Amino acid sequence: MGRGAFWTHRKCRLEWTMGSECRGQKHHGLKLGGEGKAERLKGRSKLKLWMVRTTTTVLLWTCFLQLTAVGETWGPRVLKGWSSCFTFSDSPLSVKQVTPSVEKIVLPPKRIYRNNGYVMVSCNGGLNQMRAAICDMVAIAKYLNVTLIVPELDKTSFWADPSEFQDIFDVDHFITSLRDEVRILKELPPKLKRRIKPGIAYSMPPVSWSNISYYQNQILPLIKKHKVVHFNRTDARLANNGLPSEIQKLRCRVNYAALRFTSQIEELGRRVIRILRQNGLFLVLHLRYEMDMLAFSGCTHGCTIEEVEELTRMRYAYPWWKEKVINSEVKRKDGLCPLTPEEIALILKALDIDHNIQVYIAAGEIYGGERRMAALSDAYPNVVRKELLLGPSDLRYFQNHSSQMAALDYMVSLESDIFVPTYDGNMAKAAHANRMGRPTRRAVIPDRPKEEDYFYANPQECLGQPDEPWTS
Repeated sequence: MGRGAFWTHRKCRLEWTMGSECRGQKHHGLKLGGEGKAERLKGRSKLKLWMVRTTTTVLLWTCFLQLTAVGETWGPRVLKGWSSCFTFSDSPLSVKQVTPSVEKIVLPPKRIYRNNGYVMVSCNGGLNQMRAAICDMVAIAKYLNVTLIVPELDKTSFWADPSEFQDIFDVDHFITSLRDEVRILKELPPKLKRRIKPGIAYSMPPVSWSNISYYQNQILPLIKKHKVVHFNRTDARLANNGLPSEIQKLRCRVNYAALRFTSQIEELGRRVIRILRQNGLFLVLHLRYEMDMLAFSGCTHGCTIEEVEELTRMRYAYPWWKEKVINSEVKRKDGLCPLTPEEIALILKALDIDHNIQVYIAAGEIYGGERRMAALSDAYPNVVRKELLLGPSDLRYFQNHSSQMAALDYMVSLESDIFVPTYDGNMAKAAHANRMGRPTRRAVIPDRPKEEDYFYANPQECLGQPDEPWTS
């Protein structure tokens, strides 16, 4: 029997068992004897054996291909020794050890301590004010041996920014990078969360400018009693001075290492910086001439009567702004008002700043709009903002999110060739790579912490010791 006839014959046997017929060979009504039955059984056994072998071969090849794919991904590449299974160059003599390009992230060991309770935090103020508050809260939580819940950002102020912590900061990095100092959770444990109804947790504002003994003697007993305490105000709740050095250094560690912006913010910030660099040197002007600042400070120099009335109404609308009746001219003569755009134009010209330099405005909407910006734009025609450098699609997720916008400005400010503040505050003393001057020690004024140097403006405990003695 020829080879083709043999396979046709076997195929017909299989179809015969199912009551079918082969082309040209009919089996309906055919009765086979004992010899036919034996031959049929023998054929079935061969067919089963053939199917088992075929299935096994397919499975083995499938497994082999899977192992090959795994071998390309995992290290060490143990399969590379099988030269016949890969490329001709993959022989044991030609294999080279390839170091993975992705760095292994080494996490600090967890600090083990007896948990005294949980602290929830609602920050208030602008981005830098909230950033400083978060640093303070981490230091307090560590000192009290409590668990800190990831802070909630301000959503009730003038800016009405709905951003969550994870929208601005890398929350996972924040938690893991500080695990050797304090335990931080994204939310309360489920059992505890069910026990505490929304809005029922013990809530309080800590006393401003308090030393660590206040938290040890007055706050810790409350945490132990209620298990969970909510701080509803966080601005300036920890003293500038008189704290243990480890507390001061932890505040710096949180500020400069743990609070890292999200990858989206950092990527967009780097893009703005690249665009500016392509066009030469750039000056960043932190122009604090925004509506909320003018209303809060009561500084209305150069404003129209209608604008003065609008700013006054706004000041009375916020009960936590304590000062209501303000004499704008007296405050300005005392040097307590932000510089106006017109005044900044005069100052930059007096400093002989090249009028062709790019002037990047790090601020929100300037109060008075183009009318107040005209003098500055005339003197320095290359005035730019992030909204002009980026397309609408780049900023669509940042619109109406003032803190995220401020984060972009913060990144650009640090990379600027010249940084010019126009009002006292956190950004007025931002770190700068080529900043001129000598380090000085913070001025300490007992019982008047508001008038002394702010810790975050000059964190002397975290700075390297200079060759010469610091001035006092």
